[in-house]
Amino acid sequence: MRIGLLTQYYKPEMGAPQNRLFEMVWGLSQLGNEVVVITAMPNYPTGKIFPEYKGKFSSTETLDGIEIKRYWLYASNVRKTLPRIWNMISFTLSSLCSLPYLKKKKLDYLIVESPPLTLAWTGRWLAKFIGAKYISNISDLWPLSAKELGAISEGKLYKMLERLESYVYRKSDIVMGQSEEIVNHISHHGGKTTYLFRNGVDPSRFDISKKRKRKVDEPVKIVYAGLLGFAQGIADICRSVNFKELGAEFHIYGAGGEKEEIEELLSKNTDYGITYHGIVSRDVLPSVLLDADMTMIPLVKNIFGAVPSKIYESMAAGLPIMFMGEGEGAKIVKDNRLGLVCHSKDYEMLKQNIRYASSHQDEITEMSINCINAANNNFNRPKQIADLHYFLQNNLQ
Repeated sequence: MRIGLLTQYYKPEMGAPQNRLFEMVWGLSQLGNEVVVITAMPNYPTGKIFPEYKGKFSSTETLDGIEIKRYWLYASNVRKTLPRIWNMISFTLSSLCSLPYLKKKKLDYLIVESPPLTLAWTGRWLAKFIGAKYISNISDLWPLSAKELGAISEGKLYKMLERLESYVYRKSDIVMGQSEEIVNHISHHGGKTTYLFRNGVDPSRFDISKKRKRKVDEPVKIVYAGLLGFAQGIADICRSVNFKELGAEFHIYGAGGEKEEIEELLSKNTDYGITYHGIVSRDVLPSVLLDADMTMIPLVKNIFGAVPSKIYESMAAGLPIMFMGEGEGAKIVKDNRLGLVCHSKDYEMLKQNIRYASSHQDEITEMSINCINAANNNFNRPKQIADLHYFLQNNLQ
């Protein structure tokens, strides 16, 4: 099969969507499919186009054996509404220039990543004119998630985006969703053929034989690796929890809007048992996780349909999860006994869970085994990609 992916986010950017999409297209290419990627000039998370791509409207390159066609966009990472909208709209428009390129590729399928929802309109138009089946890959439910985050309020713009959302689902030959909540929402809002394609994880990236073995008298080593943004609330955790008093250490890796605030907090509270290590690359991440006892996965506010990708990586590393939040992510942790759960911003319950982890080593070990089994069986990304490959093959017939 010949498959194209249209997405605003992709390598060499770092982040959960970038990693997930790379592994999907790479996995499909390894199964004998010809895959190309249409994406924007890399700019995340700095909000500035990377130096080697500056001054270009378009470029073509090959990464990991996959051909990538890039187009300009207005780069920005500020929270103001107008710059964020122009960031999305600019690539929605510039990616239309990929039409001649895609015509030559004679694709069977064009997979379009959403958000941004506006890119789905471009994808629908491109798929129609190149004669490819149109697949919407829904990672977050826009505009619902934007409303839940307070980025948009109900009104004319919201209603217009809701109509666009319904249009996308109706016009898609297939709509893929990352969670059961997303798939159910799509089915009730016009989606005819839906497919659950969870983020998942490749367990082969994690050598469990190298996993840290905590000694009885050692503190519990808890790690967070990811975006340091307002939706994660790592700064508030650093402000509210003295990990050292609870018999634990907290190790933070990543970058984002809260980075400077976290560094300032740690400079004032040097005895809280918290260390900030800077950015960690995708290739180094497995070794960082394997050198810990648990992971911290917090959500300031539940976003309907969202499941943090860190859950799956924690499973593969055999790391029980200290989950702070609600929604399908909390349900996965509870149902599979993968860790300890508390409500968002419930710092007192979080402290209780940390104390519990430090004094119940046998249960933490059992949760670690559950994590490894879940990664190998229920949330195994290579298996999911193989299932997707056969599903797409059957839909061509």
